[in-house]
Amino acid sequence: MTELRTPDLDQDGYPAEEPRAASSAPGTSGYGLAEWLRWGWRQLTSMRIALILLFLLALGSIPGSMLPQRGNNPGGVLQYYKSHRGLAPLLNHLGLFNVFGAPWFAAIYLLLFTSLVGCVVPRTFRLAGSARALPPRAPRHLGKLPHAAEYAVNLSPQQALTVAARVLGDHRFRLRRSAPEPAVPAGGDWISAEKGYLREVGNLLFHLALLGVLVSVALGGLFGYKADRLLVEGGTFANTTSDLDQFNPGRLVSGSDLPAFRITLNKFDASYITSGSQQGQPAAFDAHVTYRASLGSPARTFDIQVNHPLSVDGAKVYLIGHGYAPVFRVTDARGQVVYDQPTPFIAGSSANFLSQGVIKVPDAQPEPLGFSGVFVPTAVDIGGTLESVFPAADRPVVSLIAYGGNLGIDSGASQSVYELDTAGMRQLTSQPQLLQLGQTLRLPGGKGSITFTGYQQWASLAITHDPGQVPALGCGIAALAGLLLSFMVRRRRVFVRVRPAEVTNSEAAPSAIVQFGGLARTDASGGFEAEFASLAAELRSAHEAASPQTAEQVQSQQETGD
Repeated sequence: MTELRTPDLDQDGYPAEEPRAASSAPGTSGYGLAEWLRWGWRQLTSMRIALILLFLLALGSIPGSMLPQRGNNPGGVLQYYKSHRGLAPLLNHLGLFNVFGAPWFAAIYLLLFTSLVGCVVPRTFRLAGSARALPPRAPRHLGKLPHAAEYAVNLSPQQALTVAARVLGDHRFRLRRSAPEPAVPAGGDWISAEKGYLREVGNLLFHLALLGVLVSVALGGLFGYKADRLLVEGGTFANTTSDLDQFNPGRLVSGSDLPAFRITLNKFDASYITSGSQQGQPAAFDAHVTYRASLGSPARTFDIQVNHPLSVDGAKVYLIGHGYAPVFRVTDARGQVVYDQPTPFIAGSSANFLSQGVIKVPDAQPEPLGFSGVFVPTAVDIGGTLESVFPAADRPVVSLIAYGGNLGIDSGASQSVYELDTAGMRQLTSQPQLLQLGQTLRLPGGKGSITFTGYQQWASLAITHDPGQVPALGCGIAALAGLLLSFMVRRRRVFVRVRPAEVTNSEAAPSAIVQFGGLARTDASGGFEAEFASLAAELRSAHEAASPQTAEQVQSQQETGD
């Protein structure tokens, strides 16, 4: 009978890997475009390049975690511009304020995805083929294996092999047995047995799950979106592009794909630790909102907290920031009230919410007015400088500088609501003016006045929809399971060879010699030596139990018993 062919074996009795084509660059002579493309593909799909691209992706993600990003912290970006006027434009030119949407980051991601596909898919097929392959032929000299044993039995070679096959089969080894021959070969009949194929399944699962994670991330980038909205207490917004502060859609998402829900911020509560070494640290943030999932749907209430988002119509609404919105009333030279509303001030990186903001009053007469201010929640004079010593508004004070002239709103260029363009304006107050609650600053020349009437709080909400989030979680769990299988399962092989014993004149002479050997390619944690010893003892006991007893042995046992 013709035996099935198996791959060539290495020195341990495992299939040897096929030699790869030379990875060196082709020469300039005799090579065309196809050869260069083939060489470039081999380089891109090598594990070395995949690791380099993975390192570059991790390196490129560092600015995304260290610098404020436009997608989730536009106020932080504005504050960074104010604090680093020379460095911020350069960082913006490099795309470091929008790292995950930058072209260079997308290029690294796409190259890594291509490299992993070209590297993982062929390996997946090789692993699947290896898992289906039969064990190799038994080595001729089992005594040279790391673990080996030999003993004689009073059984024929075929009977001994049958007993060994039964014992190994009971231990769930995959078996391969030599084909029966008319004449027993010099090396004897043999059985090859292998166990631990789940290790290859773990490798296969890990690599496929890794590709699944990348596909899930790409799915979120194509069909997901992120948006931001700063909402003052009492304010309402609809989930439309015109009513959002920032909108970052996926490649295949448009404004018409947004779910039509509305959210009203009823009240924002912030509490802080008031004593001890952690004084001033936040204790709890709660945004109490009322929302409607769609037009005509009933109103529902929800308490959005940190890491406790609102889920509505496939989107999640997260609480990502908060601050103060001082309320100002501005009258112009005619005595008419031209501005009376809360104005969000941005705290930036200040631990105690020392916030900056601007007030623009284009309707003032005879000329528009502008104010640049600082809000101090708990004001204390430290060495002539007003500082905030606690984040709660216990002693609120505002510091204002007044300007008059052209605000630059009608120039056609876009302008941030958190910045005041003073190029066409003149300063009306020579130095900052401090106002406590209820106090009024009267502008020189009878140009009007501004009154600090109170304050409200605002909350910054992030609206996200990521269809790849759940698949990415599932693939991550699958990858972890694959790694555990790869680390915990040992792939090991054992071999049995049986040859006829030498003929002697003794009636009690053994009929066959059994050789038993084994090895484990990966046994860093140990354990195979004890498993082999236990298996060898069980195999020998099974052979002894199956050996026929001679009449003299039976009579001897009976006499001993009497």
